[in-house]
Amino acid sequence: MSEEVIRIAAKGDGVTASGRHVPGGVPGDVVNDDGTLSPGPHHATPPCRHFGTCGGCQLQQADEEALRSFVTERVAFAAEGQEIAVGELLPTHLSPPRTRRRATLHGLRAGQGAVLGFRERGSHRIVDMKECHILLPQLFDLVAPLRVLVAKHAERQPVDIELTAIDQGIDCTVKGIAAEGLAATEAMLDFARDHSLARLSLDRGYGPETVWEPVPATVTLAEVAVPFPHGSFLQPTADGESALAEDARAFVGDAATIADLFSGLGTFAFSLVEGRKVLAVEAARDAHLACKAAANMRGLQVHSLHRDLFRNPLQADEAGRFGAILLDPPRAGAREQVAQIAASTATRVAYISCNPQSWAKDARTLIEAGFRLEKLRPVGQFRWSTHVELTSYFTR
Repeated sequence: MSEEVIRIAAKGDGVTASGRHVPGGVPGDVVNDDGTLSPGPHHATPPCRHFGTCGGCQLQQADEEALRSFVTERVAFAAEGQEIAVGELLPTHLSPPRTRRRATLHGLRAGQGAVLGFRERGSHRIVDMKECHILLPQLFDLVAPLRVLVAKHAERQPVDIELTAIDQGIDCTVKGIAAEGLAATEAMLDFARDHSLARLSLDRGYGPETVWEPVPATVTLAEVAVPFPHGSFLQPTADGESALAEDARAFVGDAATIADLFSGLGTFAFSLVEGRKVLAVEAARDAHLACKAAANMRGLQVHSLHRDLFRNPLQADEAGRFGAILLDPPRAGAREQVAQIAASTATRVAYISCNPQSWAKDARTLIEAGFRLEKLRPVGQFRWSTHVELTSYFTR
């Protein structure tokens, strides 16, 4: 008996009304009696030749409407699963193709050449990237030159290459190439110079060591140039960052004092500081110092605090002193910190999350403490991926 696919599940399979999972199915597709799939009106032709093999994308077969529905449902279902009423579900934000500004590629010498790209889905094998529809063009432009670099200088072990688009160009960190000796060092410097890299660093197993950085590396956050330490977290797309920051500003409203928890480099602190005082709390020392240096340089009322909020969360009496609290924790969520906020006198919380499931558990804690979920926005910065983010606003 044929069945129609009605939604996309969390891991990317299509799902029918009976609960049957169909790899590659999107809403409107029909699963025939023999198990084959008849494409429906929302089944798109994947734009990339590597789709189906490369692990970078899972949903290129979904058109824009189906993709938007998937992101929306992932967030809405997470709230529903914790029996959380949503005051207003805001329009879903999707990042366009070719806007990803950071990525980690993998390389390996192969014969006289090398392969370079993302790994295959569920495998350590590397897809030799010939095109990519998610990376910024300037990132993809480095793929071919980096492939040559790996072929010439890598040993037999895999090489990991982190690429990030920053103010001065591309920040490139290579792990797995020793580049020992004068000739190898000069080759690395020539590569950085020839491709106008903002910074080139080599990680020989003891952390990144900068070999090329003509001027200090920075990333501009809300018009503030912030030093960019190796491996620092940056929102994956510039348009996604803008959408998150815009919601953050709207959610905190006219609060004169704000606690920005898990603040990183200050992505939200600097967008919120105009006319207010912001406490930016971060556990990573390099990010904390970068945020502090940028605020001091501009004379901004962003006060940086180095503190591990998992081991030492802001206590209830501390949280209650702020007009609004904003938090953007890692994927694991912020159980201990949210418990302290719930026990405080705080009345306004903006919660930005990269994991709807951990967010929903934390949101349940806030609801049980008397908060209401006023606004919720699904965000899809990782286009064609099952990775979904959100912004949310709670009041009490």
